[in-house]
Amino acid sequence: MNAAQDPAQPDTAQATFDLRPLLIANMACTMAMMAFVALIGPIARTLGLATWQAGAAVTVAGVIWMLLARPWGQASDRLGRRRVLLLGTAGFTLAYWALCLFIDTALHLLPSAALAFAGLVIGRGLIGAFYAALPVAGAALIADNIAPQYRARTLASLGAANAVGLVIGPALAALLARYSLSLPFYAMAILPMLAFLVLLLKLKRQELHLKQPPRPVRLTDPRLRRPLLVAFVAMISVSVAQITVGFFALDRLGMGPAEAAQTAGIALTMVGVALIVAQLLVRKLQWPPLRMIAVGASIAAVGFATAAFATSATLLSACFFVSACGMGWVFPAFSALAANAMDASEQGATAGSIGAAQGLGVVVGPLAGTLIYAVDPRLPYLIVAALLLMIGLWPHPRPASVQAGR
Repeated sequence: MNAAQDPAQPDTAQATFDLRPLLIANMACTMAMMAFVALIGPIARTLGLATWQAGAAVTVAGVIWMLLARPWGQASDRLGRRRVLLLGTAGFTLAYWALCLFIDTALHLLPSAALAFAGLVIGRGLIGAFYAALPVAGAALIADNIAPQYRARTLASLGAANAVGLVIGPALAALLARYSLSLPFYAMAILPMLAFLVLLLKLKRQELHLKQPPRPVRLTDPRLRRPLLVAFVAMISVSVAQITVGFFALDRLGMGPAEAAQTAGIALTMVGVALIVAQLLVRKLQWPPLRMIAVGASIAAVGFATAAFATSATLLSACFFVSACGMGWVFPAFSALAANAMDASEQGATAGSIGAAQGLGVVVGPLAGTLIYAVDPRLPYLIVAALLLMIGLWPHPRPASVQAGR
């Protein structure tokens, strides 16, 4: 039985479901996560770490996300979405405070590079382990309480909250870093604690999925073939752009290190702004997921293909803005497409499977992007554009076999 006809999702659930606690929690935790990414370069340089060690400290969160997304999803089916969200934010808070204290101590004592690297990897890994619970349980909770035709726009609201955190987190970290490299971490460590309190006090118990026993979901399930591939390609596209933009400014635009860093920062800020704009627009359009993927992926492909031939910082930022506008339609669409294809008893495991596909994209993207970049700086963007066109032009299923998300 499809989720669209599931009796465990009464119309009254949508009317009483309050999305605001999820929005606040996701924005707060995303801000804290992205602050680390913005500060890892100066911290690594101060602690005497190599560039690859800084990259590994960032990438480990993607690896952990990939490995734990499905277990967290299955746990939310057994224990309930609210409990898993509380466990995730509580663990995130403790892990972030531990990393904060470690970094502060390391900056004062300057331990060996090996010890500093181990501490950063373990701390970042623990943060990623608990953060992985939030998007998975949040998406499953939305699937439990929101009718299929409204899921994409609701997930877009969640995506917009994450995008706000993506923009504000690094900006606030950079502002506070003027005074001390430790200060941003102490400030950001308050955010996951606030997220936990908001969920504890404001998120109601709406565990509709517990009315029937949870069922496992295989990664090879044919119903998930399209959303899993779209999720993987989307995350590869974003991670390739993030990892190569600074190098592109150096090599193709002929900038110095300081100017290239500024150009990369502006381009990535434009990405955050575009994601916010695009995902707010999704709420107005109310398109079905397949149409959103087709249009969004095509727009993003045009943006990335044009970025390959950018000759100025302004044009590069404009191309990234266009690409992010398209991606802002793709991200909520593949989650909604997956949820709409599955039964209510499978929503947690489904959200976990989508999270695992995204995590794999985060892991593969930076490695593949840097290897391909060594061949030609334009090639990563052209390959990403081709992949996005592939999923954008993927023929829709015949009407007889179309899922509820069509």
